Amino acid sequence: MAEPRAELRAVRRLFSGGVGLHGVDLTVEVGEIHALVGLNGAGKTTVMRLMLGMLRPDSGEARIDGTPLAEMRRRAWAGVGHLVEQALAYGELDARTNLRLSARLRGAPAAEAAAMAEAVIVELDLARYAGVRARRLSLGNRQRLGLGAALLHHPQLIVLDEPTNALDPAGVILLREAILRRARAGAGILVSSHHLDEVARIADRISVMNDGRIIGQLDPATVDLERAFFAMVHADDRTRRQP
Repeated sequence: MAEPRAELRAVRRLFSGGVGLHGVDLTVEVGEIHALVGLNGAGKTTVMRLMLGMLRPDSGEARIDGTPLAEMRRRAWAGVGHLVEQALAYGELDARTNLRLSARLRGAPAAEAAAMAEAVIVELDLARYAGVRARRLSLGNRQRLGLGAALLHHPQLIVLDEPTNALDPAGVILLREAILRRARAGAGILVSSHHLDEVARIADRISVMNDGRIIGQLDPATVDLERAFFAMVHADDRTRRQP
C-alpha cells in the first residue's frame, strides 16, 4: 500500500496561552482531496504550517511520502505546492515573471519554466494580467497568481489554506477544476475552507477541527452540511465544558 502523500502523527504544538494543537493525527492519501474545516482559531492553518515545515512540533512527527520532514531533500520539496495565509509575489515583477521564477525555484530549466508559466496562465485565466505588476493586481487576481505558483509544477502534495479567498465565481470554478485534475493525476491535496458548499463539491473526506483537535469527520454528501458541522462543534464544546 502506498504511503500517504502527507501525514501528521500525534502532533502537538502549543503557543502562549495554551492555544495550539493537541495531538493531531491526519493523513492525505494519494489522489485524495482532504478538506479541513473549523471555526476561526480552530488550528487549521497551524496544521498546514506544520505539514510544510514552517513550524516545528513540540512532539509528534510530520511526514511527506513517508519521509520525516527533517530528512526531506530539496528535490522532494520541489514536489510540494502550497498557498498558506496569503499569496506571495514580487510586487515589482509582473505576473508572468513571478510564475517563471516560481518554476525556476523548483528546479525547472528556463524554457520549461516559461512553458509551465504559460500553461497555468491559461488554466487560471490570467492572460489579461500576465504583464501587470503583482502589486497592481486586484486581490482576486493576486490570489490567482499565488494559486498559479502553487500549482504550475503539478506537485504531488498540494496544501491550500482558504484558496477561494477573494476569488470571483469564475475563479472559484477554475480553481475547482484545477484541483480535481491534479487529484485525478495522483496528487494528495489538503485544503481548508469556510465555504462548506464548495468543500462538498470537491472533497473526498472532510475533517472537522475544534480547539486544536480533530473532532470528527463529515460525509461530503450530507444534505445539510452546515448544520452537521455546527452540531459537531457545539457537541464538542459542551463535552469539554463538563467537569
